[in-house]
Amino acid sequence: MNLPPASEPHVMPTYGRLPVALSHGQGCWVWDTEGRRLLDALGGIAVNTLGHNHPRLVPALQHQLTQLIHTSNYYRVPLQETLAAKLCELSGLTNVFFCNSGLEANEAALKIARKFGHDRGNPAPEVIVFEGAFHGRSLATLSATANPKIQAGFSPLVPGFVRCPLNDIPALEAALAAHPNVTAIFLETIQGEGGINPARVDFLQALRRLCDERDLLLMLDEVQCGIGRTGRWFAHQWAGIRPDVMPLAKGLGSGVPIGAVVCGPRAAGVLTAGNHGTTFGGNPLAMRAGVETLKIMEEDGLLAHAEAVGAALRTALAEGLAGESGVKEIRGQGLMLGIELDRPAGPLLGQALDAGLLISVTADRVVRLLPPLILTHDEARQIAALLVPLIKALLAQPKP
Repeated sequence: MNLPPASEPHVMPTYGRLPVALSHGQGCWVWDTEGRRLLDALGGIAVNTLGHNHPRLVPALQHQLTQLIHTSNYYRVPLQETLAAKLCELSGLTNVFFCNSGLEANEAALKIARKFGHDRGNPAPEVIVFEGAFHGRSLATLSATANPKIQAGFSPLVPGFVRCPLNDIPALEAALAAHPNVTAIFLETIQGEGGINPARVDFLQALRRLCDERDLLLMLDEVQCGIGRTGRWFAHQWAGIRPDVMPLAKGLGSGVPIGAVVCGPRAAGVLTAGNHGTTFGGNPLAMRAGVETLKIMEEDGLLAHAEAVGAALRTALAEGLAGESGVKEIRGQGLMLGIELDRPAGPLLGQALDAGLLISVTADRVVRLLPPLILTHDEARQIAALLVPLIKALLAQPKP
């Protein structure tokens, strides 16, 4: 391959990259610099909602480039107001702060939780977080995350977090009883990096009840699982609840960097002028990407489509892997699926690439699939046809 040296001497060595460079894409397909076509079952890690080179998104962004790219938040940005109104309509919440990434959205959520506590006379607010969580790599979001490997080397971590097991209501109630300074409960509705672990419907409903009873903020990180990925605009809508704070990013801009924190009445007024801000956040180009993404999703019925194609993909995987004792579970919802194996799944990354398929492996043993929401039924069948034999071959080898 005509690639730079593997060491990438002028790039910080923060990524373990696969030996491929991508050139261009169309729909759910990308091409590498050698002209090989690859089926994209990762979607830029749940970012490329509309796939690649979408025929309505691209012209809209080209037009925006001729108007305004950036102005700063010293001035009104009408597209911010348009996108904020749409997000509030879809979520039932009331106010939005725009930023540039999921990390920034989660960081803002944690600032809201702290100030919410201080405003109520709590000098040392704490936030309940969960085992298996991933909220980002800033010092605060890293501290909220539950991965010792990515925390290593960055201590002392930010204090003020109380960790609980996911989907364990008694443990949560015990933590609340032991920590009277808790001001918020913070979790991913479906854990992404942690291995596609959904919060159960009854657990989410219990969290909403506990937060209402105790005047706490329920903060649901929908950075990876939101924006239609599960077949609802936001994954928590399957539980029939609303959060007080909802960080968003990834799929909202279909590839253009964007983040948002959507708040309900309990949290919407916590941050005021001077409490928080951003230079690039809410810029006209990112806002146009968000507006057009949601518009196209509505016009093309992509929520129902993601639910149906995701169910078909899950069925194809289940049928293809039936009887494989090394497959512990296939889980997730819509087009956010994980296949947990009984052994490390890392070798599948390169093998899938060689077979013409882009996937992810997370939490060491979980094959993660996050394709664009425009994935067709035929492409779903192709994903299963390519992936199932690779998993079977891996499981046929002696267990490490």
